[in-house]
Amino acid sequence: MPKMKSNRAAGKRFRPTANGFKRAQSHRRHILTKKPSKRKRQLRAPSMVSKQDLGRLDQLLPFAK
Repeated sequence: MPKMKSNRAAGKRFRPTANGFKRAQSHRRHILTKKPSKRKRQLRAPSMVSKQDLGRLDQLLPFAK
């Protein structure tokens, strides 16, 4: 049986916490001049991965928990 490997792309995008996985918000990379400051400020805060996607993340990052 081969070694289990973590998905490196997912490992760079998600951080495990006690209650799930933390992720960054999207729409914060480019075309920022037309977006209001309030929207850009709110996109700074990290959010949690939804519970529907946790099973997929457990497959991608088997050693995270």
